Amino acid sequence: MLFLSFVRPQTIRAWYKLHKWSSLVCTLLLLVACITGLPLVFMDELMDLTQPHEHPVVVAAGTPTVSLDDLVRRTQLLHPTLRPYAIGFDEDEPRVFVTMTKTQNPKSSLDFHAVPYDIHTGKELKQPQFGGSYLDLLFRMHRELFLGLSGELLMGVMALSFILALISGALVYGPFMRRLDFGTYRKNSSLRVRWFDLHNLLGIVTLSWAMVVGITGAMNSASSPLFALWRAQTLPALLAPYHGQRAPQKYSSIDQAVENTTNALPQMEITSVLLPNEIVGSPRHFVVWTKGRTALTEKLFTPVLVDASTSQISLIRPLPWYLRLLEMSRPLHFGDYGGMPLKILWALFDLAVILLLVSGIVLWFTRRKRPIEDALDQLLQRQAHGA
Repeated sequence: MLFLSFVRPQTIRAWYKLHKWSSLVCTLLLLVACITGLPLVFMDELMDLTQPHEHPVVVAAGTPTVSLDDLVRRTQLLHPTLRPYAIGFDEDEPRVFVTMTKTQNPKSSLDFHAVPYDIHTGKELKQPQFGGSYLDLLFRMHRELFLGLSGELLMGVMALSFILALISGALVYGPFMRRLDFGTYRKNSSLRVRWFDLHNLLGIVTLSWAMVVGITGAMNSASSPLFALWRAQTLPALLAPYHGQRAPQKYSSIDQAVENTTNALPQMEITSVLLPNEIVGSPRHFVVWTKGRTALTEKLFTPVLVDASTSQISLIRPLPWYLRLLEMSRPLHFGDYGGMPLKILWALFDLAVILLLVSGIVLWFTRRKRPIEDALDQLLQRQAHGA
């Protein structure tokens, strides 16, 4: 904070105004994001509580898995009016999901029907369809306020405004707290002064965490446009050699496609297989999605195009840098990369920011007759004269 001694009073006053108005712009939406984000930190645990399911049997290490081709055929017989869309692998349990849809271009979660199986025995696992919907609603509220892409972009603007409020707040913290010890809370002062001290304390203590969450939140808000950019620009170029070719009348083996991908990328783990699709993906390929096996790479995904008529790999191309950056930001936003201790820490910081926002609202509605800018000017003048 020593550099503040060389900053002109007019500059500090401008930073304060920026802090005030940027805070007002983002406070309401940020409060919604913090409240909805709190349970989402524990989303996996809440899913287990609210949506219990039948667990796979415990088997010995090295037990072979069932044929994915057989599971797809069985699911088609169970749901003859639906079409196979994708195969997904559970990260936490030996389960595999065969996802069916009515159309090639499903628009919402209601268009999907996922059937879970034990990956070792092939038994269909019963899973009650309740509980998870509430978390889905919370996630949509947190991400896009039920407004779709426009809501995502609005939350991105809110995150950028929050970042400005944090930076400007840190810059005006020094003049206000120069004559007070760090963490001062004047409990014998007026109610407004106590709220003011609490606001300053929470702001400076949560600054680093709030910056991380704010920046990653702004990045996540751009996920839909960035993936759309990749699908519109990069993916057509990758598929250009196959343009005009007809989709195969009969698919080759999904099991062979998975095996070939595993052999080509032994350091990667397969997360899902998107079946040939004329709208999403490729009409001639299985799109096998893989991710790293280590803690540092498990959020980094690489798609593999596998010819649907031969099961041979056509192309392996990592995602572009901007999507890689986006992938790395997601676990930081929800704190879901360090187990329960980190989740608890994230929740405590979230609660602290909620209280920070509430204190800011209280300070706004209990404004003094004497503008706070005047008090700031006096402090800066005293600082300039060494008083």
